Amino acid sequence: MRFHTRKWIKPEDLNPNDTLFGGRLLEWIDEEAALYTIIQLDNPKVVTKFMSEINFKASAKRGDIIEIGIEVVKFGKSSLTLNCKVRNKMTHETIITVENIIMVNLGEDGLPKPHGKTKVEFVKNRLKQD
Repeated sequence: MRFHTRKWIKPEDLNPNDTLFGGRLLEWIDEEAALYTIIQLDNPKVVTKFMSEINFKASAKRGDIIEIGIEVVKFGKSSLTLNCKVRNKMTHETIITVENIIMVNLGEDGLPKPHGKTKVEFVKNRLKQD
C-alpha cells in the first residue's frame, strides 16, 4: 500500500474527547480516494458510490501526524474499488481501515462512463518527456 497524504492533527480536528473526530478523518479519506481516482482515471469527474464498513482500531491526538494509504482492489467497467488504511506516521499504528471504497467515473452528462483502464498507472509514465 502506498501512503500518499499526511495530515497533522490540529485542535480544530478534535472531538470532545480530545482525539481525532471520526467525521474529519472520513472526510480526508473520501477526498484522498477521489484524488487517487481522478489521477488514475485521468478524469476530474468522479464520485463516491460506496464506502464499506469502517473499522476504527486506534485514535489519534493533537500533534500526531497521520498518513493515508490507498490501493486498488479492482477495476470495474466504470468504477474503481479501493482499499484504505490510515496509520500514525511515527508509530505505524493503524488508526482505521476501510476495505472497499467504490469510486465511479462520470461522463459530461453526469452518468457512469467506462474508463477503459485495467491496471494501476503511475503519473510519471503518463507525463510528457522533454
